[in-house]
Amino acid sequence: MSGSSQSVEHDALACEFVFTGDPAAMIAVRDRVMDFLHEHCADEQQEIDIMIALQEGLANAVLHGCRNDPSKVIRCYVDVTPEAITIVITDPGEGFDTAAVIESTGVGTNLTQHGRGINLMRGLMDEVSYRRGGSELHLKKLRTRQL
Repeated sequence: MSGSSQSVEHDALACEFVFTGDPAAMIAVRDRVMDFLHEHCADEQQEIDIMIALQEGLANAVLHGCRNDPSKVIRCYVDVTPEAITIVITDPGEGFDTAAVIESTGVGTNLTQHGRGINLMRGLMDEVSYRRGGSELHLKKLRTRQL
């Protein structure tokens, strides 16, 4: 199951990618999202930052949210405005204690088994937040050029 839809409204561009919770589908969607975003990144470094954070977020959704179960579905919504690129990844998992993980990553050194990817995403993106008890990840990268 893999699909996407696009809409263009008022200097904004949006696309939703839907895929199954298995690693092979994740790689294909990551590549499709980056193809969609390629012309909207200010430079190569911004594109690399987004790709690494996207890869980490999608991998977490597959591994933790779907437990590598291809019968489960992940949604990745991408919104491009003149101000920012926003990516929302939603998985069907139970989520996690976001406060505990964010607290452990906030001190700068994380020696636990989990949460290092959150630290990585926070270093690459301008905003990283969780909703729906941790099963919805919001990534935002501010843009330095217009659409």
